[in-house]
Amino acid sequence: MRRNRPKRREILPDVKFGNIVIAKFINNIMLQGKKSVAESIVYGAFDIIAEKGQDPVAVFTKAMNNVRPVLKVKSRRVGGSTYQIPLEVRPEERDALAMRWIIGFSRKRKGNTMRTRLAAEFLDASRGEGSSVKKKEDTHKMADANKAFAHYRW
Repeated sequence: MRRNRPKRREILPDVKFGNIVIAKFINNIMLQGKKSVAESIVYGAFDIIAEKGQDPVAVFTKAMNNVRPVLKVKSRRVGGSTYQIPLEVRPEERDALAMRWIIGFSRKRKGNTMRTRLAAEFLDASRGEGSSVKKKEDTHKMADANKAFAHYRW
């Protein structure tokens, strides 16, 4: 067992908007330490959203709020059978899951550049549609369906 918990890293707000959540999102988009590429993708997506006449930060926060899950399921073996046990999601984990889902589904989308795919995913998620919002709803449905096994959590 560990003696003391590791210290949480301080994440500086992003350069353009001064928002910590956007900075975390850029860090999640980043591959192989190429932060400038990740920044250009995210800010490019924000420019595309701005061209459509909407506030990019407002669209981003609304999309994140629509994708953040409240419940999740975790597999647990009890007496030879495996149960899906519904659990509440910690606030930090909510953000991490929402970012992971938005990035994952925007990478799978059809489109020429990552900027356009990410912008489309943000716009869909802010309207309450799209793959990432569906993923959240499916997770909530699974947790709701397995509510009977909630007493197995510890």
